Amino acid sequence: MKIIRKSFYVNAPDIVAKKLLGKILIRKYGNYMLSGRIVETEAYFDQHDPASRAAKSNKWLEKMLRDPGKTFVYMVHNNWLLNIIAHEKHYAGAVLIRALEPLEGINIMKIFRNKNEEKTLTNGPGKLTQALKIDKTLDNIPVYKKNSPLIIADSEKEEKFEIARAFRIGVKKDLQEPMRFYIKDNEFVSKK
Repeated sequence: MKIIRKSFYVNAPDIVAKKLLGKILIRKYGNYMLSGRIVETEAYFDQHDPASRAAKSNKWLEKMLRDPGKTFVYMVHNNWLLNIIAHEKHYAGAVLIRALEPLEGINIMKIFRNKNEEKTLTNGPGKLTQALKIDKTLDNIPVYKKNSPLIIADSEKEEKFEIARAFRIGVKKDLQEPMRFYIKDNEFVSKK
């Protein structure tokens, strides 16, 4: 698989969020390779986005100004959430990875989640971080370097799919334009 270059993430978060659909998230964990196809994302912008972490404090804004292509991992409601920093120069932004279609290491993911049902294994941001053993130790790492424990790559087979949009989930205030993107009719999406 071809790892996606850093330059891919130097763009507006909503553009990157759409382009990440269909890409493969790979987690190297000891001797295991865990992977899944990204089927759902949400875009978050700078301090002017009411649902963004960047709007909450300068500390969060600084984290979202990191180099594009690095991870931004934080906890919400006892769940780690995986974001990939994505923005143009002088702006802040990130893409939340909301759901995966499990591909490799599924039996290990089931053990990590203590679940047997494959369809609900990684169909939510907290579920996928549990299944892939993603936590704070993976914050601020590049997903575009071969030796990284977490990388994003192009799919070996290019599939055609339709992208659906909706408003972001679990936010009190949102932008007027929907910023959640998912592969239409994919059974591993968290919510339709």
